[in-house]
Amino acid sequence: MGASQTRTEDVFQELSDKTGFSLEQIRILHRRFRQLSGDEDTISKENLEKIQALDKNPIRNQIIEAFFDKRNQNDGEVGSSREIGFQQFVKVMCHFKPPTLKMTTEDKEAMRREKLRFLFNMHDTDNDGTITLDEYRKVVEELLSKSGAIGLEAAKAIADAAMLEVASINVPHMEPHEFYEGITFEHFEQILKGLEMESRMNIRFLDVDTSTMHCGKSQ
Repeated sequence: MGASQTRTEDVFQELSDKTGFSLEQIRILHRRFRQLSGDEDTISKENLEKIQALDKNPIRNQIIEAFFDKRNQNDGEVGSSREIGFQQFVKVMCHFKPPTLKMTTEDKEAMRREKLRFLFNMHDTDNDGTITLDEYRKVVEELLSKSGAIGLEAAKAIADAAMLEVASINVPHMEPHEFYEGITFEHFEQILKGLEMESRMNIRFLDVDTSTMHCGKSQ
């Protein structure tokens, strides 16, 4: 085994230790990464935009942006990267994996919170800690208008009404003159409380089915 291959295997082992992916799963992800990048060491947003399976996804832009959002790479940084390497790619992919049967209740709750934070980041596009009406409206408009069922103005009206309902739930005693600044992460958790998402939040558009790639150490 050459020195270069040895270094690659060392990187794979380190990623396996950090993420809970098996070495074989790391190799599968690496092959797909090289396909997407054109056999380069990094991938760009343009690389992901070429994925045909994403073309009709109503939140295509948010999914692509999520891969380059530094908040999702667990390095304690904020902002957006122009390109990402394989290690960052794997860290983002780990958000889409279901829990293992052997995970403790505490581990499952931690995973759920990480997935919620990932979803929250997708909508909190300016990284100010809240999903504002404009950000929320944009997502709802894209989801509804791209379905072809209703027009843009109707989508805006539905988005506004939905945000008012969220405000009434999160701040039930808000005075008429008060302004609802937006959905905080704590509010976001409450809105999705009770929704089973740990095993539902997976990804297949990369030709890698994460629903069978369990995250975390086996106990």
